[in-house]
Amino acid sequence: MRIAATGKTGQVVTSLIERGAAAGHEMIALGRPELDLVDPASVARALEAAAPDVIVSAAAYTAVDKAESESDLAYAVNGAGAGAVAQAARALGVPLVHVSTDYVFDGTLDRPYVESDPTGPTGIYGASKLAGEQAVLAAHGDNSAVLRVAWVYSPFGANFVKTMLRLAIDRDEVSVVADQLGNPTSALEIADGILLVATNLLADSNPGLRGVFHMTASGEASWADFAEAIFASAEKGGATAQVKRITTADYPTPATRPANSRLDCGLIAKVHGVALPDWRQSLDSVIARLQPTAN
Repeated sequence: MRIAATGKTGQVVTSLIERGAAAGHEMIALGRPELDLVDPASVARALEAAAPDVIVSAAAYTAVDKAESESDLAYAVNGAGAGAVAQAARALGVPLVHVSTDYVFDGTLDRPYVESDPTGPTGIYGASKLAGEQAVLAAHGDNSAVLRVAWVYSPFGANFVKTMLRLAIDRDEVSVVADQLGNPTSALEIADGILLVATNLLADSNPGLRGVFHMTASGEASWADFAEAIFASAEKGGATAQVKRITTADYPTPATRPANSRLDCGLIAKVHGVALPDWRQSLDSVIARLQPTAN
């Protein structure tokens, strides 16, 4: 496949470039200045020039707390920008895979969310991503797959794993929230899932392959559980710390985090054959890349 992805430096797009190239696909990463999500004309021009078989909409405004004070920009990128990508995909007549988030839910359920559960974002980031989902489905819903992911980490960019390893360099103890649950998911595994979904969309016009899907690693954890697993995996040679379990109330942030970010991924497994590995297995491989001398 010839795959054009929006974004150049994000965790998902960086992982997609790596995994896609390894699988023999032609990967084209498009970002500013040639493709700017706040400039719909640039989106159309850049994607038309790329002449892809499939488009992956991976670029986004992801500063969850900052979005509370930059709502116009968050909506421009995550809402209207996603819609512009979908409109370009429709004009080119190619499938679109759009990456969304667990933040479209309010986090109050006592079980993993399924795709049909009512959305209800509690902050600007989640609301802007939900607007993006709606824009994608309105513009190109008959040939798009929206993939909701969560708690993304990787060897690239800024993420929770790298933050924990950095903090452990000069701290013996790290305070981490223990009352939020989710599915830690490697961006490298997300990339593998995207490639499989893209392949299916290209090969089959079945409407059941289109729509909204949840795609996270198997297994669940709190942020404190996640941190403990990071330090356990890093014990082979990196800095580690003790985890002090705290509550969400102990660590106030401008944006409200969902208490429950767990996503049920049964639908994408059934329809697309995508079943990402257990997060602990993926974590070990990412830690090995971040600490090569320890393995």
